[in-house]
Amino acid sequence: MQLPNALYSPYGAYELKARYQRNFGLGTIITLAFVLLILLVVWVITALGEEDLEAIDLSSRVIKTVADLGPPPSVQKRPPQVNVNQPQVAAPKVGIPKPVADDEVIDEDVVLATRDELAEIVAPDITAASDGEGDIVVDIADDDYLPAPDEFYPVEIYPEMIHQTTPEYPRLARQAGITGIVWVRALVDKEGNVRKAMVHKTSGTKSLDEAAVAAAYDNKFKPGIQNGRPVNCWVSYKVTFELDN
Repeated sequence: MQLPNALYSPYGAYELKARYQRNFGLGTIITLAFVLLILLVVWVITALGEEDLEAIDLSSRVIKTVADLGPPPSVQKRPPQVNVNQPQVAAPKVGIPKPVADDEVIDEDVVLATRDELAEIVAPDITAASDGEGDIVVDIADDDYLPAPDEFYPVEIYPEMIHQTTPEYPRLARQAGITGIVWVRALVDKEGNVRKAMVHKTSGTKSLDEAAVAAAYDNKFKPGIQNGRPVNCWVSYKVTFELDN
């Protein structure tokens, strides 16, 4: 007779093994269904909000310092901007300036007269006395009037040199090899003669300046013209002192 052994039992749980395949397949199906459901929800949300997502700026901005934050927004209400049409103004037509040498630049302090000043010079207002007694008599000879060097005098056509006398080269300046350019300012009368002469821009050598001014009185000009008549006026011209090679 065989006695039962309490320590002996069949290996493994046969009931669990019998249900293992069914439970594993059911869990796999449930997991796949759950994953597919999540993917479907994401796809639906993406399809419905695609236009809104395109309008959102997803670009990132890196802020390294406090200065990158910019000024805080203003709390004051600003008035609305009013669009004002700008007037159509034609651009000024300006010619192209021509460069000249520094020694040829003259009349640095030229003062242009206004329209009222020109009217007073060309056509002075001469009327009778207010009390009716007598008339105002202007006894000024035009031939005797000589304008000052710094006085504005209207001239339409400036004098033109027709004969220039070569000044005598100072002996000491020639021996020293000194050269230079003198700008002479001359008062030309109605006959084209030089009534006065002075240095307008010095050469830096006194002897050269004096020689240029002395020779100016022997020059001959075509007189200046104003209103079709010759007038007394000032003119500037250049005198060059250079040694022969």
